[in-house]
Amino acid sequence: MSDRTAAAEKRRTQAIAGGLTGAFVVLALVIVYFVVRAGDDDEQPAPTSIATTSAAATSTTAVEPAPPPAESVAPLAGNPSLPPELAKEPEIQPGTGGPLTKLEITELVKGTGPVVKSGQTVTFNYKLIPYKGGDVIDSSWSRGEPFTSPIGAGQLIQGWDQGIPGQRVGSRIQLDVPAALAYKDQDLRFVIDILSAR
Repeated sequence: MSDRTAAAEKRRTQAIAGGLTGAFVVLALVIVYFVVRAGDDDEQPAPTSIATTSAAATSTTAVEPAPPPAESVAPLAGNPSLPPELAKEPEIQPGTGGPLTKLEITELVKGTGPVVKSGQTVTFNYKLIPYKGGDVIDSSWSRGEPFTSPIGAGQLIQGWDQGIPGQRVGSRIQLDVPAALAYKDQDLRFVIDILSAR
């Protein structure tokens, strides 16, 4: 083999090696990009709610972040037909007596919107404590965003699926839920604002 042929062969081998190395670098960068991106998605907490029926929701302990100013979560934005009382986070007091034997609904603010029907997707603000009292277990107010879910479709606790249909949009209700219609471990008290139904 002549020197010229050997040099050409060496350059071709180097070019192939360089091309393969470049391809591997690009492949490695693509893999790193997707791994990092998937890791970022895992680190972002999905909105959760104590009202859902998932196993994770059965916990009655919550680390509650400092609540944002009430103005930042006011549900009235874009819906001036809602009562002004729903713009302010409600106070919630423990119940007396018990244990609860049935679902109890108390209207705190009378809504004038349409009646909520099973199967609709409803948006709420809510706050939850143990019926007998204690720290707030869960609150859409503390997360700074309302909670939206189908109602009467088995995606929420039975107390919500039974207690929300028939209420009017714009209502603030107190929902006292016996353990049998919640997570079986204790009676619960919710204050729920019904912001919309569609």
